[in-house]
Amino acid sequence: MSDKKIIIAVDGYSSSGKSSMARALASAIGYRYIDSGAMYRAVTLWAMRHGMVESGNVDVDALVMALPEIRINFRPNPDGTQSTMLNDEDVESEIRRMEVSNNVSQVAVIPEVRHRLVALQQDFGREKGIVMDGRDIGTTVFPDAEMKVFVSASPRTRAERRYKELIDKGVPATFEEVLENVVKRDHIDETREESPLRKADDATVLDNSEMSVGEQNEWLLSLFNSIVNAD
Repeated sequence: MSDKKIIIAVDGYSSSGKSSMARALASAIGYRYIDSGAMYRAVTLWAMRHGMVESGNVDVDALVMALPEIRINFRPNPDGTQSTMLNDEDVESEIRRMEVSNNVSQVAVIPEVRHRLVALQQDFGREKGIVMDGRDIGTTVFPDAEMKVFVSASPRTRAERRYKELIDKGVPATFEEVLENVVKRDHIDETREESPLRKADDATVLDNSEMSVGEQNEWLLSLFNSIVNAD
């Protein structure tokens, strides 16, 4: 494997499996993995805990004022996973709950939130050797990333995956609720004014609707090798 270090941006729709494949690729090639979506979820959880989110409405002014108080980092775990740390508290499980999923898009559209987290994400990638997934990594965070992938699958397929994941973790949810959340988040992500979800012009598209986890991981690793070993 080449010693060349690059930035890998994996963008795509909610519950498309981009986080799992990005994490697997990072592990396989010895890169650092950053889940940018977890960062937005952490901010959302903080806002919910502090009464700034109610019935889907966000107190934008209060949250923007409080942004300097919110610290986010990632802690590696012995089993190869990582935990999202919110002000030194492990909130990995809590940020995956449906209550957070139902509010994260409303928080993520706030320009000041995006600016703050994009700056932090860029700091994470300053020395390269990083795999980051999200919705605007290849277009806004790292527009010069050497490898860009855009992941897609049908809303129903993505909802089925997300529902199974929640049930396996013991998180209460119904399939209808998950599907509704997936469709709603797609609309908000694609139509927001600040850094909307879109494929970067130089991104490679991966529709993994009919692919197994092993197949998509093999595809991603092959693409990586072709890029780092190119003359």
